[in-house]
Amino acid sequence: MNKELYLSHKSADFWADFSFVDFDDEYLGSMMDPMAHALRAMQELENGSIANPDEKRMVGHYWLRNPSLAPQPELSKAIEETLEKVKGITNSVHSGELCVEAGAFTHLLVIGIGGSALGPQFVGKALGSPLDDKLKIHFFDNTDPDGIDLTLQEIGTALSTTLVLVISKSGGTPETRNGMLEAENAFRSKGLDFAKHAIAITGDGSKLHNYAQENNWLDFLPMWDWVGGRTSETAAVGLLPAALQGINIDTFLQGARDMDALTREPDPRKNPAAMLALSWHFLTDGKGSKDMVILPYKDRLDLFAKYLQQLIMESLGKEKDTEGEIVHQGISVYGNKGSTDQHAYVQQLREGVPNFFATFVEVLRHRSKPSITVDSDGMNSGDYLHGFFLGTRDALYEKDRKSITLTILEITPAAIGRLIALFERAVGLYASLVKINAYHQPGVEAGKKAAVSILAVRQAVEAFLLAHPQKAHTATEIASSIGKAEKVNWVFKILESLAVNRSGEFVRINGPDALNEQFRKK
Repeated sequence: MNKELYLSHKSADFWADFSFVDFDDEYLGSMMDPMAHALRAMQELENGSIANPDEKRMVGHYWLRNPSLAPQPELSKAIEETLEKVKGITNSVHSGELCVEAGAFTHLLVIGIGGSALGPQFVGKALGSPLDDKLKIHFFDNTDPDGIDLTLQEIGTALSTTLVLVISKSGGTPETRNGMLEAENAFRSKGLDFAKHAIAITGDGSKLHNYAQENNWLDFLPMWDWVGGRTSETAAVGLLPAALQGINIDTFLQGARDMDALTREPDPRKNPAAMLALSWHFLTDGKGSKDMVILPYKDRLDLFAKYLQQLIMESLGKEKDTEGEIVHQGISVYGNKGSTDQHAYVQQLREGVPNFFATFVEVLRHRSKPSITVDSDGMNSGDYLHGFFLGTRDALYEKDRKSITLTILEITPAAIGRLIALFERAVGLYASLVKINAYHQPGVEAGKKAAVSILAVRQAVEAFLLAHPQKAHTATEIASSIGKAEKVNWVFKILESLAVNRSGEFVRINGPDALNEQFRKK
């Protein structure tokens, strides 16, 4: 082990080992000035500089765990008041003061997508406990009807004592809006008043805010334009679900605050976020040439990779740099958990295409109670898990597969807060190194616009079929008739969907090939 590449922060129960990165002799020295610049940019961000020029917005998720850092007193006050409101709602629910006719709330349904769901899901899985959770948590995180039905089945008869959080900054996100309408319908079908179960977390004056007010929902909490969805876990988006579940959000915020402090260290060699970003830069040639495989050796962390996918890929996956030049930046992220992955894809990691580096997350404490021995040598299950971690790391390194190891003492709210803050800051620093904007997402907006266009074509297809009852047409004919000849593939897939999902209204007549199949109103 290279002691200069092993960062020990014992006071925070956190350690980081970069000795398996195999930095060359010149690299770290050559990157001191660029990283110093990145750290200054991070400081300017915390001071309130405009980080999102597209929308002329600040980016202030760091203020959420330390409101005194906010550049304006009114922002500090808003953060503090929102935290108190989160605690007030939570206390009212847990005490039974805020309840419904059927009694105290027992379940929690969170309706959101992307950052409005991934963070709460990760934290809820990492820190929740079936025996200790105050509310049992569920999610609508897609617009998949079957997935919605499965979640409602899980809730079952507890729907009458289910609290609902609807989370959307704009209030117009289709997946979240659809989930809200599906939930409303489910409550209505059981004779329940949805409004008496619903709280909105959204932008002030948004469509959702107005809808919640008009329908007399229980309450409303803000989402600010200076907090992006993927960095909102320390905002009401993440804090209210966690608090309602029974997680200590004060220690969670303290953990994030502690990591923020550690990663303000000006010497990059002593700064875990700086070293993490430099590792990414070195291992991917500053161009995303390798994937990042996340391997946490703990079941509670099996959603960590999914959470990091959005944080890293949405932040770093950019076509252009800050000068407008085409660069196609990004780092692909995937993973699951150890030792499960040793029986899934470690074979390829060791002997297949060397197009990745690994990030191991080690948890020192096996469990909160004594463990039984599982063999004659006195080993327990946790010993085996630790052995598999070390063995896998060495097996990969033998084949020149590089890795980073992050170690925490145990899974606690503070530890999870530290991990979230660490990666948030590493993402920002790496973005500075490669000269991209980590805080906007034009590609996401482009995808949303394309979806809207497709839905408009769907409406036109339906209107055409309704206007020509009993007469069959091919996709090509319909596409030409509605002025979308260039989108015949859209039209065909829409017709397929209509014929299956609305078979009582539309009929599919098989032909010799797809383009010669016909569709008509029944």
